[in-house]
Amino acid sequence: MAEWHRYPGGVYKSRDELYKEWEERRKRILALGEPKVLEKRKKAGQLNARERLDYLFDRGEYTEIGMHVRNRTPTFGMAKADVPAEGVVTAFGKVNGRMVAAFSEDFSAMAGSFGEYHGKKEAYAIQFAMEKGMPVIGMNDSGGARLQEGMDTLESYGWLFHTQDLASGVIPQIALLMGPCLGGQAYHPIMQDFIIQTRKTGFMGIAGPAFVETQTGEKIGLEDLSGWQAHAVKSGQTHLVAEDDKHAIDLSKALLAFFPSSNREKAPRAATADPEERLVPALDTLTPDEPFKPFDMFEVIKSIVDDGYFLETLGYHAQHMITGFARFGGRPVGIVANQPMVAGGILDCNSADKAARFIRFCDLFNIPLVSLVDCPGYLIGSQSDWAGILRHGAKLLYAWTDATVPLISIIVRKSYAGAHYGMLDKSIGADFVFAWPTSRITIVGAATAASVIFAREIKESKTPEETKAQRLQEFSEIYENPYVSAERGYTDDVIMPHDTRKYVNRALDLLANKFVQPGSCPWKVWRKYSNINL
Repeated sequence: MAEWHRYPGGVYKSRDELYKEWEERRKRILALGEPKVLEKRKKAGQLNARERLDYLFDRGEYTEIGMHVRNRTPTFGMAKADVPAEGVVTAFGKVNGRMVAAFSEDFSAMAGSFGEYHGKKEAYAIQFAMEKGMPVIGMNDSGGARLQEGMDTLESYGWLFHTQDLASGVIPQIALLMGPCLGGQAYHPIMQDFIIQTRKTGFMGIAGPAFVETQTGEKIGLEDLSGWQAHAVKSGQTHLVAEDDKHAIDLSKALLAFFPSSNREKAPRAATADPEERLVPALDTLTPDEPFKPFDMFEVIKSIVDDGYFLETLGYHAQHMITGFARFGGRPVGIVANQPMVAGGILDCNSADKAARFIRFCDLFNIPLVSLVDCPGYLIGSQSDWAGILRHGAKLLYAWTDATVPLISIIVRKSYAGAHYGMLDKSIGADFVFAWPTSRITIVGAATAASVIFAREIKESKTPEETKAQRLQEFSEIYENPYVSAERGYTDDVIMPHDTRKYVNRALDLLANKFVQPGSCPWKVWRKYSNINL
């Protein structure tokens, strides 16, 4: 006898009919968009929404949440609109064996437009991930706000932004720009921790070219306004640039490998065959004898980290500052380093912002930090002052002081003036400071000091050039050498360059249990947070 089910309205359907309805509904929701559109996107290296999730999750296995959600607004023809899954697929599954939440916007469903329930689905995924302690990956590919839903669309943005803010610092959040992300929608990825933008198909901006021209009169193409160079190079908002969708997802997996699932865990340690005590003889001859002659800091980084692997972030922006992730003895570590090859490795507004936010991310997720220092100081001059170098530079001081993770500083060469603190020293919070014999640590360089301290003597000398050279040498020998700092205990040891990897690994072993809960440090009184110079 067939089983029957009664609905409140008195309608009876057989089990077979219910199963058929289930199948038809899923078939309709899973149906892809217009073939010509999909083919065009495929040629551009773009996958559809579910193909992206298939590629992200281990073995393509995931649990979709909210498949049957749909809009409710009966205005402007939306009552009859059929937008499969509300233009976004939300799901949970494993990435490299660890649980991850993800949502993938579906451009084939009403251009992936952001409506009330589209936003609710994304907000729910983030809320769920925050409560359960798992990272979130958002794949952005949307035509923008669904104007037909009016105020409901607008309010949904607020729900999403509020949820993202509450989750910030609790779980890692990664945004993938795989298609357009314009207007209010663009605040969504910018509020996440890292942005990965595809080189040819990813676009992000507060408004599109047509709207910009209408409102301001400026004529500019989408690529120039919102493409990868606009944000990876100029604005400093895109952390990694991908060649296509698959590459973007690969990069997100590479990032996740360095992160804990939430702020309640330590970063995962990986196996490595690279000896922790390995010496690097090549470093002994790396730095030139001339203190202002450049060398490539990437050579230092790649020679001391596990297996030479370094994942740089914001590599196209403020290139005189290097930030990124590596491992020492299998432990994930954040690297902050000056790059003497670009602008002498000086600190300016952009490099300070770049490093400060990176430091704070690492601290929020229990990732130790290693600073490699060769910096002549903060950029001076009227343009720098007017751009707010003091405000931006102070962000570094706040970031280092607030950090509770293991902090290790390696002074490779110059550590002058404010940069001595901006790049991490003992007084600002470093647990260990090691200096190479080639390092120069003092309040200002010898040339600057001589022009002030010995100005009158040099001017009145019968041989001013000889007197100047003599005083420069004397000042350098007395004040710039690293042993003065070591004698005061400001530097823990002066080490040979080839021992750097060994000392960093030993320091990390000693600091393995440093991680502390906010407010537990006896020298800090309770507060909500520091009033950082944003």
